[in-house]
Amino acid sequence: MAQKETRQQDILTQGQVKPPSSGPERDGLRPQEDTRQSLEQTERANKWAVMIIIAIGVFMATLDSSIVNISLPTIARSFGVPLSGAVEWVIIAYLVVTAGVLLTAGRLSDMIGHKPIWAAGLTIFTIGSAFCGFAPSLGLLIAARALQGLGGALIMAISPAMLTSAFPARERGRALGLNAVVVALGVSTGPTLGGIITSNLSWRWIFFVNLPIGIIGFVLTMRILTEKMRWSRGKFDPAGAILLALGLIAITLGLSFGQEWGWNSPLLIGSLVTGVIALIILYIVEKRVTAPIINLSLLHNRVFLSANLSLVLSFLALFAVSFMLPFYLEELRGFTTEQSGLLLTPLPLTIAVIAPFSGTLADRFGTRWLAAGALTIACTGLVLISQLDAHSSLSEIIWRLVVTGMGQALFQSPNNSALMGAAPKGQQGSASGFLATGRVFGQSVSVALAGAIFTSLGGATAGLELITNSNLTAAQITNLQQTFSHGFHVTFIVCAGIAAVGIFTSLVRGKEG
Repeated sequence: MAQKETRQQDILTQGQVKPPSSGPERDGLRPQEDTRQSLEQTERANKWAVMIIIAIGVFMATLDSSIVNISLPTIARSFGVPLSGAVEWVIIAYLVVTAGVLLTAGRLSDMIGHKPIWAAGLTIFTIGSAFCGFAPSLGLLIAARALQGLGGALIMAISPAMLTSAFPARERGRALGLNAVVVALGVSTGPTLGGIITSNLSWRWIFFVNLPIGIIGFVLTMRILTEKMRWSRGKFDPAGAILLALGLIAITLGLSFGQEWGWNSPLLIGSLVTGVIALIILYIVEKRVTAPIINLSLLHNRVFLSANLSLVLSFLALFAVSFMLPFYLEELRGFTTEQSGLLLTPLPLTIAVIAPFSGTLADRFGTRWLAAGALTIACTGLVLISQLDAHSSLSEIIWRLVVTGMGQALFQSPNNSALMGAAPKGQQGSASGFLATGRVFGQSVSVALAGAIFTSLGGATAGLELITNSNLTAAQITNLQQTFSHGFHVTFIVCAGIAAVGIFTSLVRGKEG
């Protein structure tokens, strides 16, 4: 008996187990704090299993965001509709629903836990994918895409929070870097896989491919994640959720259709005004409720606010590359869709290679100077891309994309790590929602801004004329190429200026806690 007691004491001394509690509080922890610590320890014990589960869901969501675009012409022909018009809602429906739900999903995960939100996201996304594949009409396909958007919002809103909870703080950057690899692989795989599937099977199979992935992810979630559902962190704010969704959906919708509707159209102005009014009312409501859907106190944290601003500015500047380069490659250079998709892959592949290293560097050296330096590289890359013209070689295109991808990869993981690390443990879901919303908002505004600048300078008209008019003289072709290149140049110089502002917001964040 004495030997047994001595052995137990040795184990306690080595820190392998904790001594039993002798009261309602121990080690300076209140019961609720102790419960949170136990939950975090459980998740961290399975951190790589959590990483695999998150990789499945994130890959599925990002793959679907890029795999659909290349199949839009085929979908339009299948339903007998023009490419411009209602078929655009196949993309827009997913985007606006995702934008409207992200912050609410983050808040819900803080209230009831990450696992139920994640499992619901996988389920809804998988069911939505099945509905998309079987859709007998364009209207039902758009409705199914909206359902997919809801599932995608639940997945993307909390994946950073789940990683932050599963990995210790010293490995946060590494984990978020690996997550960036998954995102890059999903984005880069989408166009190529979509083209192969659509050409050899049917556009419906670009949605059916999600079914086995979603089912595997759900089974692993239910078998591996041990977190229990809870409802212990305040009441839900339905009025705030509705106002938030209305505001973000209206603004995202207006920005998405701004170029098509016309920037002076009553429809666009009404959409943007509705969104702004809804967000103003939301601010007033949120100041008066005890459990707001948006925790505005997070924005009082200098690091959190700076990281969010830098995030939005980075996507504002850099998403224009993915949006504008297909026009350059197909209209100015005459490449096919498949060739253009292949030429765009250096960007996401560079991100996939470098992102894990940037996360590790952030864990070791901090994020402030790394994020600022990365945006400096990205800013330089945007200036270099602006110099592309009708006579640039393939190597000139590729190495410029690599430089831009390096800057983007070196920025994302450190900045996301700073953003998530600045939020208290009980508000990781809300912080994750802010991150995802900033990304979607930045992408939407980037498309609207780049499209507006390029169109206003005649680039869009020149590109369309080059690709559709086969009776142009050599002088006319040269003139149209110059007009296109000028609009292209100015667009990316503006984007580089936005990235330069992001360098400043990264530097002023101060030191992380």
